[in-house]
Amino acid sequence: MSELADELMDALGEDGFLALTEAHGGVRLYVPKDASGSQLSSEIGSDSAARLSKLFPGGYIRVPLAREFRARHYRQRGDSNAAIARRLGLTETGVDKLFSRSPKTVGRGKKDPRQIEMF
Repeated sequence: MSELADELMDALGEDGFLALTEAHGGVRLYVPKDASGSQLSSEIGSDSAARLSKLFPGGYIRVPLAREFRARHYRQRGDSNAAIARRLGLTETGVDKLFSRSPKTVGRGKKDPRQIEMF
């Protein structure tokens, strides 16, 4: 993931980051200085909106699409490739490619211990 995505993940946690990317992924977002009562607060939760306002008060951020993160989340939830494709705006082939090129991980940032390093 990008540096901004990592920073957002650390600040919001996985659930908050997922809510943010589902609501605003791929767009430039204005972050109000005080998020209480804002639309952002109702979209991603008041706690996540407050944390975001602390990080970027009165500024703009380009919310990442985070397709690989979201696809892994949906897969862990038990969604089919077809359902994942519809949610991400991809084809099923695109979802297959996404999973084939993403590193095999267990949780966030941890490599699957069953995988060996080739190089």
